[in-house]
Amino acid sequence: MRKVILSFVALTMGLMFTAGRPETKVVQEKRTIYTGIAFYNLENLFDTIHDEGKNDYEFLPNGGYHWGSVQYTNKIANMSRVLSELCTERVKGGAAFIGVSEVENSRVMEDLVKSPALAKKGFKFIHYEGDDRRGVDVACLYNPNMFKPTKSELISTTEQYKAFSNGHITRGVLHVEGSLLGEPFHFLVNHWPSRGAGSESREWMGRFVRGVVDSIQAVHPDARIMIMGDLNDDPDNKSVKEALGVVYDEKKVKSPKDLFDPWYNTLRKKGQGTLLWDGMWNLFDQIILTSNLIGKDRSTFKFFKNEIYMPDYIISKSGRTKGGPFRTTASGVWQNGYSDHFPTQVYIAKDIER
Repeated sequence: MRKVILSFVALTMGLMFTAGRPETKVVQEKRTIYTGIAFYNLENLFDTIHDEGKNDYEFLPNGGYHWGSVQYTNKIANMSRVLSELCTERVKGGAAFIGVSEVENSRVMEDLVKSPALAKKGFKFIHYEGDDRRGVDVACLYNPNMFKPTKSELISTTEQYKAFSNGHITRGVLHVEGSLLGEPFHFLVNHWPSRGAGSESREWMGRFVRGVVDSIQAVHPDARIMIMGDLNDDPDNKSVKEALGVVYDEKKVKSPKDLFDPWYNTLRKKGQGTLLWDGMWNLFDQIILTSNLIGKDRSTFKFFKNEIYMPDYIISKSGRTKGGPFRTTASGVWQNGYSDHFPTQVYIAKDIER
């Protein structure tokens, strides 16, 4: 018993002798706090109203998907349930910041944050109308108790991409700057061109986003940046590996310009992906971090872990997509499912004194 008492004292007190008089010094204990960042492709979150100039006709009551109030109400409830649960494994309040794609407009985002699951957490959103011809945009949700935005903009790709692609249009990049639990952060939310557009289109987008990162770092050399989105490519495809220029191994992150992509090991070593196509997994939904978020010095936030969020209820139980995401529709028929993608999440950690 005496040894136990002495060990406890040694852990909590340091004895110093000055001028023959003992003084005590309390050793500060530390605790680790976590925060979560997530991304989710919401698979065609359309309302039931036509937006002028947009090709949203399939998602109207008389359209191909017969998209009426029942379908829309259930879609909002399903999406908000998943969004409210992201990152709750380690953070009681859930994710601090969630990037989303395939949302039609600010109306659907307003309905999302008003839904009971998100309203009780106080989530807010940022959305700018983009140029996508179908009308689907990128956006974000955030918990104002954890993240406080100071600047945001939609960085348009329209004119530059049209020149590259002979008149085609692709989605812009949502840039949100703010304070994450007291630390400055930048988020870049993406939805890169589809597989049908060809690899060259996504390689162009990779170079474009690399240029955005370089521009931010030119002004703020120590900027902590997270690039997230549905990249329509896997981590080892050319657009991500070469055009964006990522590193897969934490130990090889050396330069301030390095970007760390933790999802290669998830797909190629663990065999996990975010969408299933013809029995094959892809991992298009990635969250990529700048090098100053990697390392063991947790006096500031550092990368802790990444994972795909796939609770049983968003997993398909039958058909060609069995074991993959439980989709909203299948072969044009409403399933009352969730999305054709699983969401991804990243935890970052920081040590603070108690």
